[in-house]
Amino acid sequence: MKIAVIGGGGREHAIIKKLREYKEPLQIVAIPGNGGIALDAECVAIDAKNIPEIVSFCVDAKIDYAIVAPDDPLVLGCVDALEEKGIPCFGPRANAAIIEGSKVFSKNLMKKYGIPTASYETFDNKDSALLYLESAEFPIVIKADGLALGKGVIIAENKGEARDAVISIMEDKKFGASGDHIVIEEFLTGVEVSVLAFTDGKTVKPMISSMDHKRAGDNDTGLNTGGMGTIAPNPYYTDEVADRCMKEIFLPTIDAMNKEGRTFKGCLYFGLMITEKGPKVIEYNCRFGDPETQVVLPLLESDLLTIMKAVTEERLDEVEVKNSDKAACCVIMASAGYPVKYEKGFDIDIPADVLPDVYVAGAKLKENKLITSGGRVLGVTAVADTLKQAVKDAYEKVDQIYFKNMYFRHDIGEKALKILEK
Repeated sequence: MKIAVIGGGGREHAIIKKLREYKEPLQIVAIPGNGGIALDAECVAIDAKNIPEIVSFCVDAKIDYAIVAPDDPLVLGCVDALEEKGIPCFGPRANAAIIEGSKVFSKNLMKKYGIPTASYETFDNKDSALLYLESAEFPIVIKADGLALGKGVIIAENKGEARDAVISIMEDKKFGASGDHIVIEEFLTGVEVSVLAFTDGKTVKPMISSMDHKRAGDNDTGLNTGGMGTIAPNPYYTDEVADRCMKEIFLPTIDAMNKEGRTFKGCLYFGLMITEKGPKVIEYNCRFGDPETQVVLPLLESDLLTIMKAVTEERLDEVEVKNSDKAACCVIMASAGYPVKYEKGFDIDIPADVLPDVYVAGAKLKENKLITSGGRVLGVTAVADTLKQAVKDAYEKVDQIYFKNMYFRHDIGEKALKILEK
C-alpha cells in the first residue's frame, strides 16, 4: 500500500513511525517531510499548503491513502481536493476543519449548542474591542480568529497589555489576516488537559490524555510556543472527568457539527480546562496536536492505520482503540531564541541507540548529516511503567544529544509528578 503523509514536523514523524508498525510493509511518502523523516519515508519537496501540486503528485504516484496532518492544508481543503480525485483520506474536510480555522466559529458553535466554554465576545474592528476592554475584568484572553501556528493567543494581565494585544493583532497584523477578527474571552483558572480523539462523525474514541507545556521557559515563564514538551497520561484527567467530557463535550461537539452540516471525520483535539465548575473547552484543533502526538501515539497499542481507515469508512465502532497503561514524556529540544529569533544550520549529533525515540521537527539533511533548520528541532520521547521513570529516561536521552545553541525546558512533567506524589 502506498501512503502519503502531508506535513513536515515532529507530529508527522511520529505518525510515520507508528504507521511502520502495520502488519504489512508500507510505502510511505512524506510531503514535504524533513531531514529526519527522510530516514523513515521518501520525502517529496512540495509545500504542505500547495494543494494543487499535492493532488497532482498523489494522482500521478497512484497514492492509495492520504493522511493530512497539519491545520493549514486541512483548512485549505486538501482532503476535499484529494477525495474528489478518488483518493481516500484521514482528516476532516474544509467545512469541518473550520472548527480550528475560525475561533469565532468554534465559540459560537459552543454557545449555540450549550458546550461548556469561557464567556466571550467577538470583534471585527479595533475600536469596539478597545472600548470593551474599558469595563473588562483582568486577566483576560485575546485570540486571533484564524490560524497562527499555535501562537495567536495572548493572556493580558491588565488593561495596558490587553490594549497592546488588540492593537498588535488587529492594527499591526501580527498574525496577518488571522487577526481580522478576534475573540476576547474570560480567563479560566484550573488545570489544562489535552485529549486527542478519533471520530468518524458518529463514534468518538479518545486516545490517552496528555499535558502540554506551552511556555518557552522553566516554571511556565516566557512566551507561548507551539509546545516545549508533553507528558501522558495527565493525572488530572480522572475517570470521572473523562465521563463528564464524553457526555458534556465530546459527543455534543460531534452532534453539533453534524447538525451544522459539517460532519467531522479525523482526529479532533480537545483543549480543556478542568475548572471548579467542571471541564470547559479552551480550544479545538482539527488534527493531531504537536507535540502531544509524540506521547499519545507511543502509548497507542492498537494499529494506527487500521483505526484511520475505519474513520474514513465511518466504521470506527467496529475497531478497538486500546491505550497502554504506561506513561510517556516528550522533551522538545529547540534552537535558543525560539519562538522569536534563532540561528540555524548547526550539526545535530544523535547516538544511534537514541534515534528510534527521536521525532525530528526542524532539521534537514546536508551531505547525509542532520542540521538544524527550525525553532523546534527535536522531540525526544521515553515510555516507562511510571511517569517518574519516563521523565528520567527522556532527559537521559536528551543529555546524549547535541547541537550548537540547543535549548530545552528542564521541568517537563514536574507539575504532574507533584500531583501523583500527593
